[in-house]
Amino acid sequence: MLGRIAAVAAAGMLALAGSASAAITPGVQTYTDGGQCTANFVFEGAGDVYIGQAAHCAGTDGNTATNGCDACSLPLGTPVEVGGATRPGTLAYSSWLTMQGNGEDDADTCEFNDFALVRLDPADHGLVDPSVPFWGGPTGLVDVTTAGAKVVSYGNSSLRAGVTLLSPKEGVSLGQSGGGWTHAVATVSPGVPGDSGSGFMDKQGRAFGTLSTLQLAPLAGSNGVGDLSRELAYMHANGGPQAQLVNGTAPFRGPLLPLP
Repeated sequence: MLGRIAAVAAAGMLALAGSASAAITPGVQTYTDGGQCTANFVFEGAGDVYIGQAAHCAGTDGNTATNGCDACSLPLGTPVEVGGATRPGTLAYSSWLTMQGNGEDDADTCEFNDFALVRLDPADHGLVDPSVPFWGGPTGLVDVTTAGAKVVSYGNSSLRAGVTLLSPKEGVSLGQSGGGWTHAVATVSPGVPGDSGSGFMDKQGRAFGTLSTLQLAPLAGSNGVGDLSRELAYMHANGGPQAQLVNGTAPFRGPLLPLP
């Protein structure tokens, strides 16, 4: 089991939950040279504030390219439009670019390490709230979920045409695979294109994953979710920003359905 990575309390630079000025939250849309994704969580380190997205959001080889050790990506420094921000953010970390620079050859790591950070412009720090819409939290970070465990998420694809009732998602974990690098999850409703990168939490509000793929197996309509603890550990160990997950300021409201 990987060592746990501590989440930090909401930094003083971040807006309080519920504040009218909090325009940038988990779940906002990000646009990287036209590629649309959903932000997962807020991260902070060394005075910088970041919002997370999937590495493949900056990919240039199309939707079928999933192996981060082979797929092409836009470079670090690429401007990223972030929903609610007054200025573009900057692609500050990509697991794909890092793995390629390292010559990574572990098959599971190459296939499932799909994480990126967008550095927000300092002018927008006061617009950030780390709380996940609808659910609240995250309350921390966890590196294990078991098959059958409750999971929740918040997707915000424009394919839903602004129907926000479909944004909160609730379901179950179908278990880990890929050496612990990926979780299969089944939720109502499932993640769709544009939801890529969105964050997943367990029934206690602890962040555990980021949406990477739509899957046909083990269950049609299920999603592949990268393991956030491993993604962050890889980033920290390989020269990426030493940023930590920021806990939400709004209490986690918990699952709605009586499942495990």
